[in-house]
Amino acid sequence: MKEEIGFDDYLDCRNLTCPMPVLKTRNAISKLSSGQVLKMAATDPGFIADIDYWSARTGNSLLKSELDGSAHIFFIQKN
Repeated sequence: MKEEIGFDDYLDCRNLTCPMPVLKTRNAISKLSSGQVLKMAATDPGFIADIDYWSARTGNSLLKSELDGSAHIFFIQKN
């Protein structure tokens, strides 16, 4: 059974390649308030490493990642 995480906004970056998923994620997170969660979908395999680095660098928390078909789903909490 999958653990459900509530989210405040959704960003679909499927079929986008670097650097667009990172740029769009940064823009979406900037619109959230501290503590809110962004659910984000991406198909670019390079984004998996990018989001780990980006989260550590920005202080935003990567709460969960999962594979849903061909898309990776990420739950990111704004610091």
